[in-house]
Amino acid sequence: MEQRALLALMVFSSLIVLAETNDQKHAVEIYSLHVDCKVTSRFAHTVITSRIVNRANESREATFEVELPKTAFITNFSMSIDGEVYPGIIKEKAAAQNEYDSAVSQGQSAGLVKITDRKLEQFHVSVSIAAASKVTFQLSYEELLKRQLGKYELLIRVRPQQLVKHFQIDVHIFEPQGIHFLETDSTFMTNELTEALTKVQNETKAHILFKPTLDQQKKNSERDETLLNGDFVVRYDVKREATAGDIQIVNGYFVHYFAPQEMPVFPKNVIFVIDRSGSMTGRKIEQTRDALLKILQDLRQEDHFSFITFNNKVVEWKSSLLPATEENVASAAALVQTLTARGGTDISGALLAAVGVLDKAQGLPEHSVSMIILLTDGQPTSGEKNVEVIQDKVQKAISGKYALFCLGFGFDVSYKFLEKMALSNGGIARRIYENADAALQLQGFYQEVATPILMQIEMQYPENSVEGLTKNNFKLFFEGSEIVVSGKISNELELLPVEIKAQSHTSNLTLKEEANVKEKEQVFQNQKYIFGNFIERLWAYLNIQQLLEEVNTDFSISAQEEDQKALEAQALDLSLRYSFVTPLTSMVVTKPQQQEELASKPTEADNEKPSSLPAGASFKRFHSRMPSEDDSGALRGKSGSPAGQWRSELQTGSNRKMFSTVSRFRGAVRAQTIANEHPQLLLQLPRQNEKICLNIDKRAQASVHLLSDPEQGLTVTGKLGDGINHFVQFDINYVNPPVEIHVYTHAILVSHNNKNSWLSWTKSTSSTIQGLKVTVEKERSITASLPDMVTVKISLVKFPDDFLGLYFLNTDRFSDKVTGVLGQFYSKAQFESNSNNDQSAVERLLRVSGSEHKVSRLYKKDYRLESASEPVSCWSIELTP
Repeated sequence: MEQRALLALMVFSSLIVLAETNDQKHAVEIYSLHVDCKVTSRFAHTVITSRIVNRANESREATFEVELPKTAFITNFSMSIDGEVYPGIIKEKAAAQNEYDSAVSQGQSAGLVKITDRKLEQFHVSVSIAAASKVTFQLSYEELLKRQLGKYELLIRVRPQQLVKHFQIDVHIFEPQGIHFLETDSTFMTNELTEALTKVQNETKAHILFKPTLDQQKKNSERDETLLNGDFVVRYDVKREATAGDIQIVNGYFVHYFAPQEMPVFPKNVIFVIDRSGSMTGRKIEQTRDALLKILQDLRQEDHFSFITFNNKVVEWKSSLLPATEENVASAAALVQTLTARGGTDISGALLAAVGVLDKAQGLPEHSVSMIILLTDGQPTSGEKNVEVIQDKVQKAISGKYALFCLGFGFDVSYKFLEKMALSNGGIARRIYENADAALQLQGFYQEVATPILMQIEMQYPENSVEGLTKNNFKLFFEGSEIVVSGKISNELELLPVEIKAQSHTSNLTLKEEANVKEKEQVFQNQKYIFGNFIERLWAYLNIQQLLEEVNTDFSISAQEEDQKALEAQALDLSLRYSFVTPLTSMVVTKPQQQEELASKPTEADNEKPSSLPAGASFKRFHSRMPSEDDSGALRGKSGSPAGQWRSELQTGSNRKMFSTVSRFRGAVRAQTIANEHPQLLLQLPRQNEKICLNIDKRAQASVHLLSDPEQGLTVTGKLGDGINHFVQFDINYVNPPVEIHVYTHAILVSHNNKNSWLSWTKSTSSTIQGLKVTVEKERSITASLPDMVTVKISLVKFPDDFLGLYFLNTDRFSDKVTGVLGQFYSKAQFESNSNNDQSAVERLLRVSGSEHKVSRLYKKDYRLESASEPVSCWSIELTP
C-alpha cells in the first residue's frame, strides 16, 4: 500500500498542518519544518520550508500542502530531491494552462490551489521519492496584513499528526511607528509547551519563537502522539501619533498609512435587506435571526434603521427609517423572530425599495452615513432576473448617495454579481460560509462597518513628484481599520508633502504632513531580517489588487471592453514582473519524469456551484488569463467548439479530400487549416524580389528573440499565443531614445523614463518621443519610426483569432550586424544561385547564417497593410530558435 506524508500549513497569516502516514508509521518522516514570517510595516513575507526523508526500502509519496490567506500572492516554490532542484515557474495563466492541458488529458491531477475555507486557499503538490531519499519543499508568499477592529492578526494553525524533530516557527515584526501592543494566544498550549515559546520585544521590533523539543511535543512519554493540534495566534497594533498618518520610504517608493483615532462616530441610517426565499429554510434563516437580534443590540441611539424582507414579494417593515430607540429595537426584534423562508428571490425589487425608503426619508441627522446591507443566498429568480440590468438599475438609483454592502450566504449565490454591485456602489461584498459560526460571521461583518468616522477622504500628493499612485480617494473610513496608499517618488525630493481632506461628523478636516525623504530612508537601513524592497513589492501588490477590483467594478452594459482589457494587462504586467501568482497568472511546477502540475490562484467565484443564471443574462465573468484572448473560445479549435468541429471535419472524408485539392492548386505541399492561412512572420528579402513566410516551432521558448541591430539601436522580441499559432505580443526596445513599446492584441503600452502610457486600439492617435514617432491607426496597425532608421510596423488581425503581424519598412537601412530569428534574413540570407530567378520552382535551397534550408512555395494571406495582392506567393520555412 502506498505510504503518504501529508504536510499542510495554513496562515492568516500562516497555518500549518503536518504529516500523516499510513501503514509503516513515519516511514516518510518530516524531520524538519520551519515557518519564517517577516512582517515589515504590515507587509508579511512568509517562507515555509519542509524537509522529508523516506526511511522505507521502497519508493513512497510525499505530499506538501500549504493553506494560505486568500489575500496572499504566492511568489516562489521549489522542491529539491537529492540535490536536484525543481522550481515553479510563474507564467501568464493561459500559457501555463495550455502547457498543463496535456498532463490533465493523461489523467494527472488538476490544479494545485483550491479554496478550502472562508479565509484560506490550499496549495498542494506531491512527489514520489526513492528509498532513503530526501526532499525539501519551500514555498514563499506575501500579503499586506489588514487592520480590522483595531488590530492585525497572524494565525498559525498547527496540526502535525506526528512528532517533528526540528519544528520551529519564527515571527519577526518590525514597525517603525512603534508597537502599541503585542499578544500571543493558543488553543493547545500546555505548561511544557509554554517553555518552548519565547517573545522578545522592544519599541519597534518583536521576535516570537516557538521551538518545542520532541519531548515537549508528546502527549505522554509512552506514546508518540503530538500535542500540537490547534491555533497559534499573534495579534498586535502600532502606535499612532501623527494626525496625518505615517509615511515610510525605501528605494524611491513610499507607503502612507492613515488610521485616525478618537474621532466622533457618524450616525448611521441603515436598511437591512433580508432574503427570506425558500432556499433560506432551516439553518440559514435561524442563523440570520440570531445574528440580526445581536446586531439590533449594537445599534447606537443616534442611528436610524429599517428592514426590508423579500422572496418573490418585497415587504417593507416600516415606510420610513426609525430611530434606534429601545422601543423600536424591541419591535424590530419581534419581527426578526417571526422570519420564515418560502418563495422566490426578487433581489432587484428589494434593493430598489430600499433606495426608495432612503430617498424619501425625513428627519435624519444632517451629518450621517446611509447604507444598505443586503443578505441573500441565491440567484434572482423573481422580478428582474438579468443581473446586468439589476446592477445598472441599482447603480443609477443609488447614484453615489449611499453605500451598498452585499453578503452572499453559501455557494448558490453568484458572488461575482454581488461583488460587482457592492464595489460599484461604494461598499464591499463578503461570502458567509454555512458553518456553525455563520451568525458570528454576520455579526463580525456588521462590527467592521458599524462605526464610520470619516467620509469623502482624499489623500493628496504632489502630481509632478509622485507617479504610479495607488487608490487615494475613499468614500468611507471605519474606526479600527486603516487606509494604505503607495506610490513612486519620481524625482529627487527632499520633502514629500501630503494633504488629507475629509469630512468628519463635526467638521471638514484638512490634515497636512511632510516626510523628510532621507530620514525616512534611513529608518530601514541595516535591518538584517527585513527584505529591503518591501515597499516596492507592497506597491505592486496594492496596484494588482486594485486594478482587478476596478475591472470588477466596471460592470455596466456600456462599459468599454478595451478599457477592462487594458486594466487587466497592467495587472498582468505587474504580476509577471514581481512574480506574483494572481488570478491572471499561474505557476507551473515540473516534477521528476517531466510531470507538470499547475498552481493557479482561485477567486471566490471559482468555489461556487454551477451558475443557473437565466437565459439572456449576459454576465461577464472575470477573465483569469491574458486579456488579449477571446473569451468565447469558439474559434480556438477546442473540443466541442464550433471551430474545433469545423477543423476536424476538414481533416476527414470528402472534406479532407476537397481541402487538399485546393491546397495543391495553390502549390502547397500539405493541407493548411484556416488558422494557418496567415504566416506567423512575412518579410521581403532586401535587394531580392522574394518573400519569406516564416513559422517558428511552438515548442520554442515563451519569448522569441526576433531581431537585434546594434547600429540601429533596435531590438524586437515576440510571444506566440496559446491555442493560436500566431504572435499575440511584440516588444520593441529602442536605445535612443530609451523607449519600450509593448504591443498586445488588446492594447499598447509605451514606457519612457519609468512612465507608462496605455494606448487603445479603438482610436487613432499619434505621439512623438524625442524624435520617435508612434502612430496607432484605429483597429489596424501601430507604426514606430525614427528619421533615417528602419520603420517597425505591426498589423492587428481580427479574424478568425486576434493576432499580430510584424513587418519592417526601409529594410535597406538594416546594418550587416542585424541578428535574430527574423533579423538574420536581412543580412545573411541567399538563395542558391542557379535557381535564383526561377519563379516557377516549387522548392529551392536557401542559405541563412551558414545553414541550408529546403523551402517550398506556398500561397498565404498577407497581413501587411501596404500589400495589394491577396494571397501572396512566398517561400515557406519553419525554424526552431
